[in-house]
Amino acid sequence: MPTPLALSRHPLLAGLLGLLLLLAPAHDSQADAPSVATLDWTIAETLVALGAMPRAVAQVDAYHEWVGEPTLAPDVVDLGLRTQPNLELLASLSPDRILISPMFANLTPRLSRIAPVDTLELYTPGTDTWQQMRRLTRRVARRVGQQAAAERLIETTEERLAQLRERLPQGQPPLLIVQFMDHRHVRVFGEHGLYQAVLDRLGLANAWQRPTNYWGFSLVGIEALVDIEARLVVVEPLPVGAGQRLAGSGLWQALPSVRDGTRITLPPVWSFGALPSARRFAEALVTALEGADGD
Repeated sequence: MPTPLALSRHPLLAGLLGLLLLLAPAHDSQADAPSVATLDWTIAETLVALGAMPRAVAQVDAYHEWVGEPTLAPDVVDLGLRTQPNLELLASLSPDRILISPMFANLTPRLSRIAPVDTLELYTPGTDTWQQMRRLTRRVARRVGQQAAAERLIETTEERLAQLRERLPQGQPPLLIVQFMDHRHVRVFGEHGLYQAVLDRLGLANAWQRPTNYWGFSLVGIEALVDIEARLVVVEPLPVGAGQRLAGSGLWQALPSVRDGTRITLPPVWSFGALPSARRFAEALVTALEGADGD
């Protein structure tokens, strides 16, 4: 059989060889990647951002409602409820690894019968949230062989937030970031949370200085916000019917930012997320503040 060197000495044969190489299927790095399933949306968004699409995720529709982006591929299998996944379906997929957060640690004995389980924490009291997000990104990346992608994700996210900080109009007032649980109660986000970590990197002040829980928020009635002078930032989605109830609420209308028309509303951003959600929140917030100050 002629060797490649011999073929290269014949222009016609060399041309045919080049065409065959061009038409040959490219190596797909995903083909060598482990098949990973996760119940946790923070891990799921990180996998997608690393270019390692998970094989299966719990509550796919709710992921797209609450997390938004990065989007899951259409063929990602929905495992059902995060707290009660369909274990038979999961077993049929034969994943190489299952990634969970401590919230789902009680499922570890059952999940470990299907595949090795890794528990990856993010929000830990007493630690720097941004550094925790960097650490989680690297830990997820090691499980799927995407260490270089992790460093790129960290670098590009931090570069983008630095650019967004430069875009912010000067003299921004303190912000009060809330998400409605019903028409009378909100989560108010402060220390130890993703939103606070982003505010810090953007150089913005948070008006909520009261204690927060493990996840970086306080659950309060909207009457607790009445005396706080700040620009209100409402993160969607709103509970069904809440918008109509708020329109007729004298208490809601009494909030300073509602009364003076400076309130802004942001699309859904996963408040318990990692770097992808942090960038998404920063993009949405800066864009909204630019628009508000440009009116």
